[in-house]
Amino acid sequence: MEETTDTATSSTHYFSIFTNYPLISAVTSFTIAQFIKLFTSWYRERRWDLKQLVGSGGMPSSHSATVTALAVAIGLQEGFGGSHFAIALILASVVMYDATGVRLHAGRQAEVLNQIVYELPAEHPLAESRPLRELLGHTPPQVIAGGMLGSVTAVTGYLFTRIATS
Repeated sequence: MEETTDTATSSTHYFSIFTNYPLISAVTSFTIAQFIKLFTSWYRERRWDLKQLVGSGGMPSSHSATVTALAVAIGLQEGFGGSHFAIALILASVVMYDATGVRLHAGRQAEVLNQIVYELPAEHPLAESRPLRELLGHTPPQVIAGGMLGSVTAVTGYLFTRIATS
């Protein structure tokens, strides 16, 4: 009899990931941000670029949206004074800082290096090298937009679950 209970509890435990509100908020926010990138790319370039669905960089920052949704969802679910929220907030801060700092500047350096390689004579050994990815980081407005999207997604999910359970 105990084995059946253990199996049922174990099975329920594995499926509880589908009811994990912070995880669902983060994944939903990431997905929405990636789809928005598809449309902002089309608006800017007047062509559909499906690489935007999986690529980094662009408007809004999906990384910022994801970590902000995670932090806000944890704060709403477990309280903003707890250690879980503190960990999520620090993670979000590091990710957002990195997006506007290191990754943005690495992308700008890639632009310069690609231009240098493009101007090399054809006989140079590096002239045929594959170009570096230039769209790596985000401008501050892109990071702020991602953070706002993540916050709105988490709050909307929280309100939805509150209404659904009452």
